[in-house]
Amino acid sequence: MYIPKHFEMDDQEGIYDVIEQNGFATLVSQHQGLPYATHLPLTLDRDLGVLYCHVARPNTQWKDIEGQDVLAIFQGPHSYISPSWYETNKAVPTWNYVSVHVYGRVAIVNDEQELMDSLKDMVNKYEKPDSSYNLSEVDPAYIKGLSQGIVGLKIKIDKLEGKKKLSQNHPIERQELVIQQLEKSTSDEAKQVAQLMRKNL
Repeated sequence: MYIPKHFEMDDQEGIYDVIEQNGFATLVSQHQGLPYATHLPLTLDRDLGVLYCHVARPNTQWKDIEGQDVLAIFQGPHSYISPSWYETNKAVPTWNYVSVHVYGRVAIVNDEQELMDSLKDMVNKYEKPDSSYNLSEVDPAYIKGLSQGIVGLKIKIDKLEGKKKLSQNHPIERQELVIQQLEKSTSDEAKQVAQLMRKNL
């Protein structure tokens, strides 16, 4: 990923935060000699430096993914930035965004308990704390049957890249103008970008 120095995220914990807050990602590998992408949720084990996910067994991406170096792309909030928001007419449109790229080697999860643990972690992450749903309480035979239809993947993280393009290359006064306009937006993503920009000032 092209990352000018002033947009670079060099804090591993900050990059991990982006991954955990934007877990629905794009997994890219080589499949039958061509780039292939699957959109799916991934969970992060910070201690092990590993991403877990699973694909549907009919999705043939898994058949030649073992041992590959792959790319997982996590997209954070993003928004169009209009030059009309600046104090000058010498400007062009741009886009502010947060993105993380994770590079690592894939292994298929053959251990049944490891697969189940990764599934439970994913469910627990997205279920509300007060939810009555608990994967541990579902009929084990039913879960085992469904698990035959998926293939678990584990990606050992080798390299992290994080980019926060939040108008840092503009004067503070101009950044404030952009924040004010984003805060007026009806878009949740635009408001999230405004919050990140304000935090970054």
